[in-house]
Amino acid sequence: MVRGPRSVGKRTLIKSGKFIAFVVICLFFVTPYLWMVLISFKDRVDIFDPGKLIFTPILTNYQNIIYTDRIFNLFINSAVIVTVSTLVSLIIGSFAAYGFARFNWKKRENLAFFILSQRMLPAIAIVIPYFLMALFLRMLDTRLVLIICYLLFNIPFTILMMRGFFEDIPIDIEEAGKMDGCNGLQVLGRIILPLSLPGLTATAIFCIIASWNEFIFALFLTSFNARTVPTSVTAFLTVSGTKWGEMAATGVLASLPVIIFGIIVQKYMIRGLTFGAVKG
Repeated sequence: MVRGPRSVGKRTLIKSGKFIAFVVICLFFVTPYLWMVLISFKDRVDIFDPGKLIFTPILTNYQNIIYTDRIFNLFINSAVIVTVSTLVSLIIGSFAAYGFARFNWKKRENLAFFILSQRMLPAIAIVIPYFLMALFLRMLDTRLVLIICYLLFNIPFTILMMRGFFEDIPIDIEEAGKMDGCNGLQVLGRIILPLSLPGLTATAIFCIIASWNEFIFALFLTSFNARTVPTSVTAFLTVSGTKWGEMAATGVLASLPVIIFGIIVQKYMIRGLTFGAVKG
């Protein structure tokens, strides 16, 4: 069938319209970040002239947060807290998720909903009790208190995610492993976990991003020694005014690890989220 010029022109117009809409949507979401990047390279005078897009870029804001505010110390705190909380969440959450997926007991779904409800709670609603408990245990301004708090919302999320992945794995595979002489732990470690590796990867990615960006717990439960990168923006709210340049520079540096990490693991994230979606 030969398509006429009018049909070809209509298809081209539709494709062009979709492309323009895609570009507009992308610009809508990217523009605030690009605006923050521009502010991070401006001096104090140019910052208060939003319409000035052509200016001489400076590195003073980055030098101030690196040498004066020691931003890299906060990066170390964030990296340690995120790594430990994610690893512990994957270990505990995977075992619990396997139990929910493979074993039946009374009121199993009620318990699963209760665990999930811990993830639904807003941080601002529970941070005060956590603050009082940390104060009583003398754990304020420590990495340990943030690790524990992050476990409280990472473990329920891990259970929620991994339970679905484990349920998608046929139970016949486990029975075959047991017939070959494997016990329960060996079946889980040698068969189930390797098969659910895409799910573990996707879950780890979300736990890392959520922990890195967490603000409320880090703000209320730390002050100096265990401060994380997101809380550093509050240091630029001074009595003499807001240091917009330093705040923007901190935002750029804080977002770069997450952006780079997201680009690197993008294919693993998609593979993990679609794992088991198509069943034959």
